[in-house]
Amino acid sequence: MQRLARVLFWTALLIGVVVGALRAFAVRWWRVPEGDPYLAASIAPTVRAGDLLLLWRATPPVFGDLVVCPEPGRPDRITVGRVVGESGDTVSVVDADVTVNDKRPIPERACNPNQFTVQDPNSGEEVKQSCQVENLSGHLHMRGSTGGHKLPPLSVKREVSLGKVFLLSDNRLYPYDSREFGTVDRSSCRETVVFRLWSRAGFFDVDSRFSFIQ
Repeated sequence: MQRLARVLFWTALLIGVVVGALRAFAVRWWRVPEGDPYLAASIAPTVRAGDLLLLWRATPPVFGDLVVCPEPGRPDRITVGRVVGESGDTVSVVDADVTVNDKRPIPERACNPNQFTVQDPNSGEEVKQSCQVENLSGHLHMRGSTGGHKLPPLSVKREVSLGKVFLLSDNRLYPYDSREFGTVDRSSCRETVVFRLWSRAGFFDVDSRFSFIQ
């Protein structure tokens, strides 16, 4: 019995050391804020307000990654966007479509389910949108379409300067990204969204539990 207790003690200690080292240098648990309707609308359908996410910070984010960054000029606010432009790139966004250096990723298929619902951050009304899967340099990710809506976001074309990145919301209808506040310092975007532990509904929401985020 004493031997078993010692084994359990040292096993627990080793796990604690490993988890502590990972938290100190490589990962962070983060819950998406629920009190920001603009952020909540912009990140759907990939993630949702209230999701508990695992963020990777041991290596810098790369093109196509979904990242967590402070809003430029507003360090008290957090934005979650996808890196679609790096230094020297020319990025154009028209409706739901992004073009980088004259190359446009084509949506590969509809999501399953192919529609989702968000709350309009201005009116508070529920809005139904189509969902498509887009391949952005190997990142197969969901995006919210602008089709069928009267007021799509303004079109933007911008060259990304040195040391900057262009962030794009996965929900293209409700941008909280570089279309709104311009490009972002790469050095401020140090964390990549890699995994959802569970959703706002909790551990027993099986459809959203333990899922990789691309």
